[in-house]
Amino acid sequence: MPKKSRYKVVILGSGPAGLTAALYASRASLEPLVVEGGGGNDATDLPGGQLMLTTDVDNYPGFPEGILGPELMEKMRKQAERFGAEFVPGQLEAAFLHERPFALTLQAGPVQTDTLIVATGATARWLDLPEELDFRTKIGGVSACATCDGFFYKGKDVLVVGGGDTAMEEATFLTKFASKVTIVHRRTELRASKIMQDRARANPKIAWLLERSVVKIMGGPGQGVTGARLRDVNTGAETDVACGGIFMAIGHVPNTAVIKGQLETDENGYLLMRDGTTATSVPGVFAAGDVADHRYRQAVTAAGSGCMAAIDAERFLSH
Repeated sequence: MPKKSRYKVVILGSGPAGLTAALYASRASLEPLVVEGGGGNDATDLPGGQLMLTTDVDNYPGFPEGILGPELMEKMRKQAERFGAEFVPGQLEAAFLHERPFALTLQAGPVQTDTLIVATGATARWLDLPEELDFRTKIGGVSACATCDGFFYKGKDVLVVGGGDTAMEEATFLTKFASKVTIVHRRTELRASKIMQDRARANPKIAWLLERSVVKIMGGPGQGVTGARLRDVNTGAETDVACGGIFMAIGHVPNTAVIKGQLETDENGYLLMRDGTTATSVPGVFAAGDVADHRYRQAVTAAGSGCMAAIDAERFLSH
């Protein structure tokens, strides 16, 4: 149960955005309550966010030797706790944002809050193959972020699954490291914009397997991913393709279901912010991290926006 019935700041989510917001809010003596659950429906929607499923984080500033994702989140959590942030497990079940103080129904119990920071993140879309979760955690070789993980695929042949702008962008980026990048898409036509398609098609390191779907990921402990079984969507024929990694580029879903309809979003459900700040369409509600960021989606940018949201909340409360 939360220690109090009313808070100055409640933070939804405990990834890099939520924990950084908690650190700054607690340093400002706002005694924030952090709701640890991310708010998504994915099996990987854990306290700590997507980094809880990331083994090696080599691009977060201040860790020249790299750091494990869960270890980084634990350090950030302890830092926020040190200054008085309160944590409760579970997720938000309902929110009433039509008047302040906002009323929140948490799995841990009901609370009211003067301000709210939504840092619930976004969940990557996956193929939901039985072996997929193992390969994206314990074994390795399946990723949803080329910017994060591309460096580890130097000299390998990799697949990129998807047909939109993200897939073209990820594939093009991966050609800096991989020896060959093959785009796998279920249809003949791509959803990507013409300029992104043209750029990908002009790249000699990018190959194409269209009208194919991935039905199995192959490999095992000590090997990582060794290949994928693809099915021709027209004939049903299956073929095995060797590869050293698979990148899913079929989109992300922002975790906004519980507050849907109460805050303004774009067409894909990402929270919209006002005037270069983290303020949302409801005064006193702020957004941080991937729930409002479909462009960068990095731990360091999420942390930065968490800092901004806490400062914005503090200034809002002081007026």
